[in-house]
Amino acid sequence: MARARDLLKEYRAKRDFTKTSEPQGGKGASSGNVFVVQKHDATRLHYDFRLEYEGVLKSWAVTRGPSTDPADKRLAVRTEDHPLDYATFEGKIPQGEYGGGTVMLWDFGTWEPVEDANKGFKSGKLKIRLKGDRMKGDWALIRMKPKSGEKRENWLLIKEHDDFATEGGSKLLDKSTSVSTGRKMSAIEKGEPPVRKSKTGGRSLPKFVEPQLATLVDSVPGGNDWLFEMKYDGYRCIAVISGEDVRLYTRNGLDWTDTFASLVAPMSLLTESSMLLDGEICAFDENGKTSFSTLKSHLSEGGPLVYFAFDLLEIDGKSLRAKPLSERKAALENVLGRRTRHDPVQFSPDISGKGTEVFSAICKAGHEGIIAKHGAAPYRSGRGKSWLKVKCTLRQEFVIVGWSPSEKRRGVFASLLLATQQDGKLVYRGRVGTGFPDDLRADLQAMLDKDARKTAPLTGVPRQMARGARWVSPRHLAEIAYTELTPDGILRHPSFLGLREDKPAKGIGLEQPGKAEGGHTLSLTEDTGIAAAEKAGIKLSSPDKVLYPGQGVTKGKLAAYYASVAEAMMPYIANRPLSLVRCPAGRAKQCFFQKHDTGGFAQGMDTVQITEKDGKSDSYFTLDGLEGLLAGVQMGVLEFHIWGSRRDAIEKPDRIVFDIDPDEGLVFGDVKSAALDIRGRLADLGLETFAMVTGGKGIHVIAPIARRAEWPAVKAFAAGFAKQMAEDEPERFTATLSKKARKGKLFIDYLRNERGSTAIAPYSTRAREGAPVAVPVDWNEVERLNAANRFSLEAAVERARDNAWPGYGKLRQSLPKSTK
Repeated sequence: MARARDLLKEYRAKRDFTKTSEPQGGKGASSGNVFVVQKHDATRLHYDFRLEYEGVLKSWAVTRGPSTDPADKRLAVRTEDHPLDYATFEGKIPQGEYGGGTVMLWDFGTWEPVEDANKGFKSGKLKIRLKGDRMKGDWALIRMKPKSGEKRENWLLIKEHDDFATEGGSKLLDKSTSVSTGRKMSAIEKGEPPVRKSKTGGRSLPKFVEPQLATLVDSVPGGNDWLFEMKYDGYRCIAVISGEDVRLYTRNGLDWTDTFASLVAPMSLLTESSMLLDGEICAFDENGKTSFSTLKSHLSEGGPLVYFAFDLLEIDGKSLRAKPLSERKAALENVLGRRTRHDPVQFSPDISGKGTEVFSAICKAGHEGIIAKHGAAPYRSGRGKSWLKVKCTLRQEFVIVGWSPSEKRRGVFASLLLATQQDGKLVYRGRVGTGFPDDLRADLQAMLDKDARKTAPLTGVPRQMARGARWVSPRHLAEIAYTELTPDGILRHPSFLGLREDKPAKGIGLEQPGKAEGGHTLSLTEDTGIAAAEKAGIKLSSPDKVLYPGQGVTKGKLAAYYASVAEAMMPYIANRPLSLVRCPAGRAKQCFFQKHDTGGFAQGMDTVQITEKDGKSDSYFTLDGLEGLLAGVQMGVLEFHIWGSRRDAIEKPDRIVFDIDPDEGLVFGDVKSAALDIRGRLADLGLETFAMVTGGKGIHVIAPIARRAEWPAVKAFAAGFAKQMAEDEPERFTATLSKKARKGKLFIDYLRNERGSTAIAPYSTRAREGAPVAVPVDWNEVERLNAANRFSLEAAVERARDNAWPGYGKLRQSLPKSTK
């Protein structure tokens, strides 16, 4: 606080707070790495860009405003630090006062450093990632070398090349209303009331969520676990709704509310509270089919649009993403209610099973294809295999790299030259010359002329084709339908469907269908469990014995679960000493903790001899494959706990783990905040960490380390770190185990970092109601979680197919010398 007061001296000295309504500072509380952009009509119009850092808002005046085009290097003049409560300021500064003029809250969100922020500020090369309503993705602030006698500190604000970049220009500054009140500058100057009238009792808009994407496969997956929907031919859209306030985002997070304006009013009637929908914006052609070319026409001419909602991600401020798709679809249908045939918002129906019949009917009717979605899977942003797409005809986006001039008509092209990216380079995929209406051909030619270039942006174009070609910067995407690819990867019978303006031209690869059989069949049944056990050489007695009465999970189903996650689980559990929680009669009956082998386990559950403190040797459990997991299931093991070291170097741990254990009365939000704070502190000490929900109440923060330090040193570091946090925030944390000391606090359990102590293994089930699983999660996901015990067996299998901890196994971090 003292540091922040010193930094605000210049800010306060410049202002008379008896005349201006600007905040004096001192009341704003840190809520993370906030960033804000305020449009400021002072002596000259500019945009004030501010980042929360060191307890204040570091500020720059961007004279021409930010641009999403990486070619634009916008001058950003460093100004005095502002207080944190300035982040929500909007209003009018009186003329004659410093900065006199109108201030609009033009953008608001959070930021995170891409590289070390301390070094960035000092060196003048600050790389940041923004998550705002308007500014998104990676940006750079570069300090310019001062000229002789120059007093002001000049920086450049530059957009990095990523999915949010728009090469060839920027429409970012077209956004002319406040993200807070919806007012324009003139309305703020006149003191008019906010435009946005929310029926939510002050509930804020839900945050944009990156959509889940489907993987292309070559055949329809079998089984009753799949739900089949039509594949719509339109623009993917995440709809953010809070009462009458509606925002419509493309799949890359671009705000296209104005583009889809006709849907705002009908969507504002869906709820008096808040919701987050996933769906597709389409338009019907004269034959009653969704058509991308018709959609483009309706967008330019004002024709009717329809929103097909196929997923409900959040309702009334509560996330549904961890719930199975079948539950989310049921909730969505309930929210939307009965819809008339001509309603602009429609529920996307699905059919369970019968995938082959559905696909055949869809193709026969002339539609694009189907999406197969696993009914038990949670919603996972990004591309995965719980959503699969099967196409009747092939089509995808291609990068336009050039054109061939027409010999019949002067001034227009005959065909477009197409490419996709492969290994970071553009690869020629052929040309398309059909599907262009005459008026569209002229508009496209004007676009090509604007972005024309002298040299080809790629190699490998056949000499005959390249000889008369004209080249264009690879900034635009064309949606192309085609019958097949030639053996050398060239399109057969391509047809132009339209331009794709909702996606960047970067990173567009050639879609190659995979095998549906390799997708998901989450058949956690007794039969699959018995088959897996037999294959592993484990005799599974009484496979129908119920181990979790509340969920009906049998021994056979538990065996099927471990067979499904074994590959993902092995890197974390193999060749470590284990302690087991056994419940031979099921979770609801007597359970006991066992760490020494007393016999009875099948081959596959191995042992390792470890010398105890008294010099005697004992046999500890260990395993190195699925056989060991299934041997445990046969003996009623419901929990696998692991040592922090491996059997080949017992005295040298390879990880540090902090378990956040909340006292009764504290909520999971307190646990999440603590986990993020621990992550930040360890990062300051040079340790990269990974998060895991325990299946109980807490979160484990885990740092892999090189196997150099021995147990006493590792325990000393962990103890010192936990105690330092408790000293810094004694009202919030404790490092003392006793119940009395933990009252109303979060216990940072460092005691798992000593020889012989264990922690629950990733992907282990827990002997608790609900059959929850301990699951690794991505740090970006932590804030969205609402509990540590929400992963079911099926959800954990789905999660195991994607690596939530990339890089974990390659990290070899040194133990820090200090805990501060």
